[in-house]
Amino acid sequence: MTRLDSLCVFLLSDNFKKKIEKIIIFLSIISFLLHLIFIVLNKLQIIQLGELSTLFIHPIAAIYTPFSFILVYEVYLLVYYLPKSTSIYIGKQYEIILLIVIRRIFKDISNLEFTNNWFIVKYDLIFMYDLAAVIILFYLIFKFYRLNDENSINSRKKDSKISTEVKNFIKTKEYIATFLVIIVFILSLYSLGHWLLDSFSSIDKLVYEFKDVNKIFFDDFFTLLILVDVFLLLFSFLHSDKFSKVIRNSGFIISTIMIKLSFSTEGILNVVLIVMSVVFGIVILAIHNKYDKLESDF
Repeated sequence: MTRLDSLCVFLLSDNFKKKIEKIIIFLSIISFLLHLIFIVLNKLQIIQLGELSTLFIHPIAAIYTPFSFILVYEVYLLVYYLPKSTSIYIGKQYEIILLIVIRRIFKDISNLEFTNNWFIVKYDLIFMYDLAAVIILFYLIFKFYRLNDENSINSRKKDSKISTEVKNFIKTKEYIATFLVIIVFILSLYSLGHWLLDSFSSIDKLVYEFKDVNKIFFDDFFTLLILVDVFLLLFSFLHSDKFSKVIRNSGFIISTIMIKLSFSTEGILNVVLIVMSVVFGIVILAIHNKYDKLESDF
């Protein structure tokens, strides 16, 4: 076994996943308590943070911080499932964008204005859009995994044995996933460090650009996923050139691109892009399953 193979086994093993899970739980609890402490200190005016960010005004906003660590764990799960199933790997992308929307709700909840002009105030409308998006996305992700189960059943019926080409493709995905773990770790440190340096170097920047906190890391991360998806599409030709597989994998790339584009938009357009990206992925997978079933019947 080569060093690269050993690294793959280590980073993509169940034991490593459990260790990451325990670390994330610990960090989530600690960060949640620290955030609450800062909110209390701000309320008591021991430290002045209220003018800098709404994240330190309302106690509910403290949930934003542990959710950020949960998102980090979801990113690792996405990479973990990459060699095992392309569809589950895509499903994890949808889970991540759903958690980002939920985290955004916790961040923006302190901006709500309970007035008679509820459907006119910008932040109130965004809050309603996000609530609707969470319900729709949660159901769509459920449908996506149901379709993936059907696809798995059809695949088992057709392929009782794993061919050498498929084994090589799985090994290639393991190598890609291993490098992705390393790149994601470096990217997360860079994104956080760049944002802190850029924001805290100027109070004005911190005040006016803090609203873009949801774009930290994930904007670049989904750009990285698009490149990974393209590589997977190209390598998939080595073991299968089936039309349905090519269209399915190409459709998943388009779905990821739509998620990436959502980070450059706000309000209703942001929600529409996110929901349509998942809808597009579901429709592509559903049609792909029809192709597979048709081939199984023949």
